[in-house]
Amino acid sequence: MLCSISRIRSLSLSHKALNFASFLLSKHLPFSSRQALLPSLHNSPVSLISLSLRTEYSRPLLGYLRFNHSMASQSSPQSVHDFTVKDARENDVDLSIYRGKVLLIVNVASQCGLTNSNYTELTQLYEKYRDQGLEILAFPCNQFGSQEPGSNEQIMEFACTRFKAEYPIFDKVDVNGKNSAPIYKFLKSSKGGVFGDSIKWNFSKFLVDKDGKVVDRYAPTTSPLSIEKNVKKLLGIA
Repeated sequence: MLCSISRIRSLSLSHKALNFASFLLSKHLPFSSRQALLPSLHNSPVSLISLSLRTEYSRPLLGYLRFNHSMASQSSPQSVHDFTVKDARENDVDLSIYRGKVLLIVNVASQCGLTNSNYTELTQLYEKYRDQGLEILAFPCNQFGSQEPGSNEQIMEFACTRFKAEYPIFDKVDVNGKNSAPIYKFLKSSKGGVFGDSIKWNFSKFLVDKDGKVVDRYAPTTSPLSIEKNVKKLLGIA
């Protein structure tokens, strides 16, 4: 018999979890108690009822609901750290390794009119703040004027030899369209642009804080050194 409702916690219930809860209640509660509780389950999609039932009945219900919530959370990325991407050698890189770092994420290209200025300033910014916790993540993309046609090896040689880039350069990706990389779908949904969410050109930039949250987005024409003060703020440098 239902003795009390000990606590209500905010939590989204799926139809499957709701049906399972109803099933358990129908098996183990008297009709009168069941009628009193079920409206609470249906009333709001953000309710989890913690029941003071006999232990063998409450544990299956609460365990299932917690599992359901955990699975839902895993399927919905909350930060950049929730993603795994490919490096230039096509090895998996779990971005949680950058937890506690400030990130500047850039889609790069080797044959763009913005290439020289951006690569030069990215290197300067990285050299200046890498020891304080800045990481630059470069994602080559060939979607804008086909200005990144080379292989991953050619792209790395270009950036590392010509611009002394020591920050990580990842596998070539799409940043727009149906084949857009998941990390870029997340970045765009977290911070839309002035004229819509889509990336407009090479060297669009996303600034990410130490918790993996997207803080700001900058246009391709925004120079890396012009956002230095914002980088310093996230790094906690006076």
